[in-house]
Amino acid sequence: MSPLPTHLSDRWQNRPEPRPDLGVVYWHILLGSNSQVSAMAMNAQRRLAEFGGLHMTPLRWLHITLLVAGSTDDIAPTAMSDMLRDAGESLSRTPPAKVVIGRLIYHPEAIMLAVTPQHVLRPVLDAVQSATNRITGKDGVVNGGSAEGWTPHITLCYSTAQQPAGPIIATLGKSLPADEITIDALSLVVQRGAERLWDWHPVGTIELAGAGDG
Repeated sequence: MSPLPTHLSDRWQNRPEPRPDLGVVYWHILLGSNSQVSAMAMNAQRRLAEFGGLHMTPLRWLHITLLVAGSTDDIAPTAMSDMLRDAGESLSRTPPAKVVIGRLIYHPEAIMLAVTPQHVLRPVLDAVQSATNRITGKDGVVNGGSAEGWTPHITLCYSTAQQPAGPIIATLGKSLPADEITIDALSLVVQRGAERLWDWHPVGTIELAGAGDG
């Protein structure tokens, strides 16, 4: 596990701004409608509200990023439909996955909830990466650089300022009361313009086998 950061930095200070009309195509597990995730995030964000320089993830867009598939310059709407169909076929027999959230990950640019165990979501990551490659000819980008280095997480907030991390870590702690949640769907989402604008447009959703049963 990486050591705790001593300082937070501005995530967007040196990042180029994308064109307002440019969309980035993501495979996400959207969790805004999950009451357990929303409650945990709301509790953490409320405790962090006393600090400036933190950009909170909107509750409706709480998510786990699986893969950055590419941009709308390179992936047409028809290709997105093909990716959804391909991944859906690959995941047709994959059951919902149970994961645990609660442990906090501190990064200089963000505060996140770890999602464990990682391996139960690997079939989902592998399926969307394979579908992306088959349709676009590219593997996409995995957080961590590779599937092996992937650390699934839910971002609670991003840092927008230089400031000491110690007081924030002391306020929030290293973990929240753990909770088990069920991952039963994933979505293809187009994010338009700057990341912090949250101009998201879900293209389609794949439900995992057995989702909604009982």
